[in-house]
Formats: sequence, structure tokens, C-alpha cells
Amino acid sequence: MTDLIFSTTGIIIVAAFFLVSAVKIAKEYERGVIFRLGRLVTSRGPGLFLVIPFIEKMVRIDLRIITLDVPAQDVITRDNIPVKIDAVLYFKVSDPAKAVTEVEDYMMATSQIAQTSLRGVAGEATFDEILAERKKINGKLHEIIDEATDPWGIKVTAVEVKHVETPEAMQRAIAKQAEAERMRRAKVILAEGEYQAAQKLKEAGDILGADPIALRYLETLAEAAKEPNTTILFPIEMISWIKKISDKK
Repeated sequence: MTDLIFSTTGIIIVAAFFLVSAVKIAKEYERGVIFRLGRLVTSRGPGLFLVIPFIEKMVRIDLRIITLDVPAQDVITRDNIPVKIDAVLYFKVSDPAKAVTEVEDYMMATSQIAQTSLRGVAGEATFDEILAERKKINGKLHEIIDEATDPWGIKVTAVEVKHVETPEAMQRAIAKQAEAERMRRAKVILAEGEYQAAQKLKEAGDILGADPIALRYLETLAEAAKEPNTTILFPIEMISWIKKISDKK
């Protein structure tokens, strides 16, 4: 009787062990890739499912978006300017079976592809393009990395260049360029103002040139205005000159 009890207890323990080993639970964002005697069977989940102990093996894969920092890369741009550029990569596993069977470590492989692609794209662009056309650089990186990782069951959702570090000498050159550009704009605005003022003066000269008395009076006012404490009186004739200017406009 005692032997029977021990045998029954042993069977129950073994059955419980097998049952615990067979029951698997995958969260909503997880999938279980099942191998049966080394051969790929299928992907299961989310929720509760069973595997055959010692015959089937499960590899758990996370399907959430992964944020991967791409280390800073030393790059020589197309116009021979050394820069250090880094980026951030957002991707997720779209096919769990491929992510397990097609590549040994999809995280490491994706990181290496991102680094080499960043060096290649930045090396083909000019320094001004890297600074001013960040959206174009991001789009090209996205396309290249997504195409390279697609056979591994990886979907790249976004790539963003974070920081571009330039040499100190180049920073001074950029500051001088920006200062020169602002001075150029200021000179253009000043020249346009002078041009408009000259046009108005020419129009006024054309009007007043027909009346020698008015022109002479203005010359006298210009000389009198140089003296301090000078009182200027406008004659009634100025009304007619003002009217002529108004009619001209």
C-alpha cells in the first residue's frame, strides 16, 4: 500500500512538472516562436498555449517598437569637412520567425547596419546638406536601413539624425558666413531705401524745377537751416507748390 502511494505521488509530481513545462503564456506584445526537434513550426500567442516538453522549444520575441541609439560616427563629407554625427533608430519585429531564423542577433545586426548606413549617407552629402536638409538625410537613411533589415523580419519606423558635431574652426567659419550674410542683407535694404528716396527726390525736383522761385526758396531754406536759433517763415506761395506736388501724385 505504501509503495502504491509513493508511486502515485511520483506520477502526480512528474505530471505536474510536465504540465508546468507545457503551459506557456505570451503577453499581448509578445510572440512565441516554436521549434520542434530543431525545426521551425510556427509562432504562437498572445495568451496561453501549450508546448510539448523536451520536444518543442519556445523563443520569446518582443513586438514593441525598440529605440536604438546609433553611436556617433566620424565622417568626411563630400566637400572634405570632418564631422561627428549620431542618430536614433526606431524599429520593431514584424515577422518573429524571420527575426529568429534569418539572423543570429537582430539587435546587433540592425545596429551595425544603422552605423554603416549613417557613415555612407553622410559621406555622400555636403556639409551644408547635412545641416540644412536633415529631413532628406533622415528619409534616405530610413529607406536604406529598412531595405537591408526587411529579410530579417525587421520594420524600421523612423530614423532621426540627433546631433552634428563640427570642428571649432568650422564653427568660426560658419559664424563669419552668417555675419557676412546679415551684412549683405542690411546693405541691400539700405540700397533699396536710397533708391526709393532718390526716385522721390527726382519727382520733387521735376515738379519744383518748373518754378525757379520755389527752387530758389528751398535753397535759401537749406542755407538758413544751418544757423542755430533760426525761425523759418513759409510764404503763402508754398500752398500752390504743395498743390502742384499733390496734383502730380
